[in-house]
Amino acid sequence: MLALQQALRSCELSLVEALFDPLPDVVFFVKDRDGRYLSVNQTLVRRSALRSKQALLGRTPREVFPGAMGEAFARQDHAVIASGAAMPRQLELHLYADGGAGWCLTHKLPLCDAGAVLGVAGISRDLGLPDQGHPVYAQIAELAAHIRAHYDQAVNLGELARRAGLSLDRVERLFQRIFHLSPREMLLQARLDEARRLLLDAPGLSVAAVAASCGYSDHSAFARQFKATTGMTPSQYRALQRGVAPGA
Repeated sequence: MLALQQALRSCELSLVEALFDPLPDVVFFVKDRDGRYLSVNQTLVRRSALRSKQALLGRTPREVFPGAMGEAFARQDHAVIASGAAMPRQLELHLYADGGAGWCLTHKLPLCDAGAVLGVAGISRDLGLPDQGHPVYAQIAELAAHIRAHYDQAVNLGELARRAGLSLDRVERLFQRIFHLSPREMLLQARLDEARRLLLDAPGLSVAAVAASCGYSDHSAFARQFKATTGMTPSQYRALQRGVAPGA
């Protein structure tokens, strides 16, 4: 056992990279205290639009990803390193250089030695397709459809669970297993997907009106949640997607 523990401690990052390289839906990275990449997998290379791992190493997210996206990643790293606390299960919308977008769940951990935080390691996993083969998929799919259809309302999950003949705890567990999301995360995803659509398709609609249309009584709370999820404010997102410099 001792020999194994010593071998694990001396394990090179390249071996860890090799475990993550074949996974096209998972990003893996390790960064130092200054946020510079020390180790990455091939998925991160592809999404950065760079040609090799070597092109990423030594750079920070601000140097790799455009604008607000890079800033958001850097802020997260700084918070983890400064606090020494993990950032568990953050639902995020990643906007890529090719114009695509994808929902992910991100987890970051501080790397510590003798009480000192030396850097940060993390993974970001794409949200996959639901497990439609699960025996109770139909029941849970109905609840999910209700949440998505009523994103602009206060959803009483306890009442929905009762109607489905399930306990609230059971609903929470099945949502995680089938959709890889909690019901609350699904509601947030539905609200922000609609908010993104309105920000682009209804340019005359104010941010406050967009917030109200998506079920937020407080547009400041909406703006904070939008920025926490996308890395930019609603106004910045609207300007970026329309190809207009923010503030122009």
